[in-house]
Amino acid sequence: MAQLYHDVVDTSVGQLQLLVSDKGLVFVGSPNATLSEAKGYLNNVDAVDQAITDDQKTSKYRQQISDYFEGKRRDFDLPIDHFGTGTRLQQAVWDALVLIPYGMTCDYTTIAANIGQPSAIRAVATAIAKNPILIVTPCHRVLRKDGGLGGYRGGLTMKRQLLALERTV
Repeated sequence: MAQLYHDVVDTSVGQLQLLVSDKGLVFVGSPNATLSEAKGYLNNVDAVDQAITDDQKTSKYRQQISDYFEGKRRDFDLPIDHFGTGTRLQQAVWDALVLIPYGMTCDYTTIAANIGQPSAIRAVATAIAKNPILIVTPCHRVLRKDGGLGGYRGGLTMKRQLLALERTV
């Protein structure tokens, strides 16, 4: 079993749980949620239970997320590890989300077209809802076609805060 490393980052929206593997970032939690939230997003719940603290493994992830919330970072240069989670389509959606530029938004239809599945709008929306890596895989930048916020695992208040942060920096 792959080892996961756990850390917490304090942000303006609350504490965010982080899980990192030797390959990259695996999970960023919702504000003030417990680490057990990760069990609903990752296939390997035993790895979540056996995660250990190791500052050396997690410090760059914690620092870049902190820098983002402080307005010092627009892009992340962190490796992402899907950790065996998600279907091919879901992973394609998550990979496409990373390409949405800071401060910009798009809609579900655009993401579906960008991954070569223009009729898979509902599947794209489901994949976005199952995104295990908030902020770094910026699902907060996806809006409904009518410009409405849609949903967000971190809550609509957090989604508004992230979009506002990206507009003001």
